[in-house]
Amino acid sequence: MRTSPTSGNGAPVARAPSRRAGAQATGGCTGESATARTSLPGDARAPSAARRFVRTVLAGWNAHDVVTYDATLLVSELVTNAVVHAGTSVDLECRLDPARGGSLVVEVTDHHPTREFRARRPAPGERDGPAHCGRGLRLVAELAETWGTAYRRTDKTVWFHLPTSRPDRAGEPPALSDQALLRDLRVAENLGPGSCPEPPARPAADTGRHRALSFLAEASELLAGQFDEDTVASLAAQLAVPRLADWCAVWLDAESTPGTIHPAPRLSCVWHADERRTEPLRAALLHAPPLLPATGRPAPWPYRQDPPGPAPTGAPPGPALACRLVAGGRALGTLLLGRPAGPGLGDDVTGLTEDFARRLAQALASARQYTRQATISTILQRGLLPRGVAHIPGIDKAVVYEPCGDTAAGGDFYDVFAAGDDRWCFALGDVCGSGPEAAVTTGLVRPWLRLLAKEGYGVADVLTRLNRMLAEEAAEDAPGPAPRFLSLLHGQLVPRTDGGSGVRCTLASAGHPLPLLLRPDGSVRAVGAPQILLGVVEEVAYSSQTFDMAAGDTLLCVTDGVTERKAGNRLFDDADGLAATLTACTGLTAEGVARRIRDAVHAFAPTPPDDDLALLVLRAE
Repeated sequence: MRTSPTSGNGAPVARAPSRRAGAQATGGCTGESATARTSLPGDARAPSAARRFVRTVLAGWNAHDVVTYDATLLVSELVTNAVVHAGTSVDLECRLDPARGGSLVVEVTDHHPTREFRARRPAPGERDGPAHCGRGLRLVAELAETWGTAYRRTDKTVWFHLPTSRPDRAGEPPALSDQALLRDLRVAENLGPGSCPEPPARPAADTGRHRALSFLAEASELLAGQFDEDTVASLAAQLAVPRLADWCAVWLDAESTPGTIHPAPRLSCVWHADERRTEPLRAALLHAPPLLPATGRPAPWPYRQDPPGPAPTGAPPGPALACRLVAGGRALGTLLLGRPAGPGLGDDVTGLTEDFARRLAQALASARQYTRQATISTILQRGLLPRGVAHIPGIDKAVVYEPCGDTAAGGDFYDVFAAGDDRWCFALGDVCGSGPEAAVTTGLVRPWLRLLAKEGYGVADVLTRLNRMLAEEAAEDAPGPAPRFLSLLHGQLVPRTDGGSGVRCTLASAGHPLPLLLRPDGSVRAVGAPQILLGVVEEVAYSSQTFDMAAGDTLLCVTDGVTERKAGNRLFDDADGLAATLTACTGLTAEGVARRIRDAVHAFAPTPPDDDLALLVLRAE
């Protein structure tokens, strides 16, 4: 069933009927009936292909330059939204609507109908609106005559109308010394989070300053939220073109150790308003970065090389600006802007370029610092995990380990290792807390556990001694960090010596979810007994339980990231949900059981897990 389309404020809007039978037409734009449509891949190629398609179609219809510019901009934003948020192929249709005086109607359709994006301004206190509030729809609301969204069973369409008889923006007061600059800065103002209509009596100079500040505010907001330097460079180039320049290139200096040879700058991004000229420009600039001072205050620098490639007929080459990107006294790269032909480079353009370069340099410095810290954290956290799991004769095993967030290791940890004398041990733990403190606790417990097990201590004795060692460690730290608590499941496997198949398992749980044992007949029961967390009480004597695992028996060990997975007010293990899921795994291999449980946990709620997820499956063969 098709629902009524809605406008940006949620009110119903009459939707122009789509003409599915139609072909690309040429001729005057107003008053004609014409339709052109295409299908685009659901990947990074789609926005560029969409822009080329719209420009080609509107050129054939002799559309006004302003209409072509606005339509290309809006389609690029909507197709990008569809690819990023829906992840499907995209259908794009352009047509002229005689019922509305020949106005242009554009429809962007994706095949993920359940997501809805509202275009509203952020509420007070919100940085950028709700999680699914795309900037593209805010831009549509600013530039389109009318727009709306139609939801169907299999797809979703965002459409907008643009009048084809739109006048030039000549009524806008001039700003700085460059008229083209202010025309393009109107787009940045529309994108800005605090944009508002201009007072009609505002002086030209004030309007110019307001638009320049809107552009710089938008640049600061977008660039500051990125943590990858190449992403920062790419965003900066797309912000600058065509608002500040016809084309843009960004080189990034490689980090080097003092006293060593400094590597050559790397061309990170090249962007041109005319996409046909991007690759020729990249080839020309690849080995020719501007030669600028390595240190000092960033300042514009003339660069006389014109970009290669086909230029518009009769268009003279324009000037260019190069600016060193410096933050905190360190050179990070170089920004190069190719300006359109026209008046010389005035102080207004130079000053705005310098301000933009300063913001870009600060964003690059932040991204590098984040990358440096994340790399160190990843290397350290990877050292907390075992390099591999030991082979256990007669046991089929599988591990699932998914730390929450962007870290390589979280508060959960696991281990499977040989303890000698035909003994193999396994462990699954969950440190209370997160961040560096949790990592420190993991770094203490896992090697201690291995050492105690290999020294011949039994399962219960290992937990008892670990608990005492954590208490002693906490006492030495006082009054420093908080006490270190963790839940731990520790077990030992030995081959049966009575001639039977399978293995003998001894395990103990310290505040950890009890493991489940699946029999070949589909029955499931919990094994072990609940006991107190490690590190809570200093003097605790832990106990263990021993049972036999015959051929076909499967032992499932999980952390609370599995049992306490939330969907609203429900938990995954409510009403023995984990046991029911495990029962359905009868006859599967260890890998099959692990995959089935992991998929069930992810499918339990529409949002990603908000806790580390770890599980260990041991199946007797």
